[in-house]
Amino acid sequence: MTNATKQHLAEKNQKLIDMVIERAKRDFPEDIAIIGLTGSFSTDDFHEKSDLDLIIVNNTGRGWQIGTCFILDDVGYDIYCTPWDNLEKKAALEGFDTSVLTNLQILYCAKPEYMERFTALQEKAQQELATGITQTSIKRADRYLDLAKQSYADVMLSISIGEARYAASELLFNVINSIVSLNNTCIKRGVKRYLEELSLYKYIPENFDTLQKALVDAKTVEAIKAYSGALLSSTLELRKKLYLAHVPQPTPGRDNLQGWYEECWCNLMNKLKRGVAQKDKFYTYIVANGAQNYFDEMTERLGTKKYDLMQFFDADNLDILLAEFIKITEEYLCEYEKAGISVKRYNTFEELYSAYMHNGDA
Repeated sequence: MTNATKQHLAEKNQKLIDMVIERAKRDFPEDIAIIGLTGSFSTDDFHEKSDLDLIIVNNTGRGWQIGTCFILDDVGYDIYCTPWDNLEKKAALEGFDTSVLTNLQILYCAKPEYMERFTALQEKAQQELATGITQTSIKRADRYLDLAKQSYADVMLSISIGEARYAASELLFNVINSIVSLNNTCIKRGVKRYLEELSLYKYIPENFDTLQKALVDAKTVEAIKAYSGALLSSTLELRKKLYLAHVPQPTPGRDNLQGWYEECWCNLMNKLKRGVAQKDKFYTYIVANGAQNYFDEMTERLGTKKYDLMQFFDADNLDILLAEFIKITEEYLCEYEKAGISVKRYNTFEELYSAYMHNGDA
């Protein structure tokens, strides 16, 4: 790009900035708080057809009226507003583009108190970015991974190449966002630099570069399905490793284990026995699902051993499932014994009444 072209772009951008600020001062003195510059012109990564990315922070719904879309010199522009609550989400790293907040170049501020509020949000975001990988950052990644899983379902249900490619592109986008969150950072530049930024991250899914290239290059629905699954699986494996490495794992003990065995008995034991006794395959299948969820929750929240109950479901031999369920609950009794917990079990109502009324707890 020539110096003359750069000078022309700078002059054009300044005219647009002055125009928007003039309108804000004239028509929205109480509605527009801050106007700032982000995007390629703020990172000096622009080209001849780059648009001007302005962040206009509005105080009121009326402030939205300053927004507009237009084409000038064969370049499309979108002048849009961002409410304060959107910036608050970015300050909490809820979104991959927190750099819009942390690196925003302020061009106009209506009142000093708006700058104070903005600066406080910047500092909050910087503190969040400095904390490293935590359970919070992994939970943020989980939200994107859930979206990626939904996209994967769409990929697998796709029939046409267009449907498959669209669903896979959604999956790739959400996988990238999850990687950003897993590294507790934010994207600092535009889409064209995504892969460059990711290549510098400490934690990347195994074979990410190879898989994303293969996914983009895929020519058939079958190939798209295969590479989508491999990319998602690799990212989920990275999430698992980081969770185990950076999040303190719970340990079952008296304080957190109390009541889980009794609740398991209450919600599942007799239901499962009934389903098996009546040879009700559907009912037993659904109850088994509830039991698996229950055991998985205990593993995550309490640190108990992980069990795979559903592997023992056999529609033609339900007794196997029941036997394994009882075996698992007996192992939970061993955890009770280790923690010095007694099962609250009563043979008569009078025993229950005495314990509940005199000890305040049955």
